[in-house]
Amino acid sequence: MPERVWDRFLTEQDRAHLAMSTHRRIGFGSKPALLLIDLYRWVFGDRPQPLLEAIKTWPSSCGLAAWRAIPPIQTLLKAAREAGIPIVHMTGLDHSGIEGWTAWREPPQATDPSPEAQERRRRRWDIIDEVSPLPGEAVLHKSSPSAFWGTPLAGHLNYLGIDTIITCGESTSGCVRASVVDGCTNRYRMIVVEEGVFDRHEATHAINLFDMNQKYADVVPLADVLDYLAKWQAGQDQKPPT
Repeated sequence: MPERVWDRFLTEQDRAHLAMSTHRRIGFGSKPALLLIDLYRWVFGDRPQPLLEAIKTWPSSCGLAAWRAIPPIQTLLKAAREAGIPIVHMTGLDHSGIEGWTAWREPPQATDPSPEAQERRRRRWDIIDEVSPLPGEAVLHKSSPSAFWGTPLAGHLNYLGIDTIITCGESTSGCVRASVVDGCTNRYRMIVVEEGVFDRHEATHAINLFDMNQKYADVVPLADVLDYLAKWQAGQDQKPPT
């Protein structure tokens, strides 16, 4: 079996337990959608920089891990558009009069009165150009970690008859995980694209992928998702017109 990103963080007991356990994959369903979580400027900054340098001006940056995820996400987004599946972009909720869930954790830089800092904060929830929504694609705004809490996401997906949510974005240990758990709770088949999620800390990224894969989702390589979408699209093309 190919090495997984979390393997080097597992203890001998962890490995022994896994060897004695039966792990069943959730699998893809018949009606997929793509969910892109929080691909906004606040975690990318304006250019690729190592994490410890990037946070000096973009306090919530995920550093180079964010930028490395862009090409796989672009590939996934292109395949999803070609297959014609529903696409949902999630970003932050601002200027609503509602304090976000991170309000009491804002770093000191957040109160920097300089025009440059204020301009960065103004743009923080802007979805980056590299994966920007096309007309007709849903863009939803959230004020909590989960894409489901306080948003019409579940209603939108239920209306479309969706049973499988292909997920990418950030952070693996935060908003991705919260959304995956809520998606599982709502009985969707949750698929996490391994190359399309990222975090600030390598260990939390790896272990949260491991935990989601064990309990709430299938964490799969991009190649598996592309293969599924190609087959799904071929199946749709073979259906007689209604």
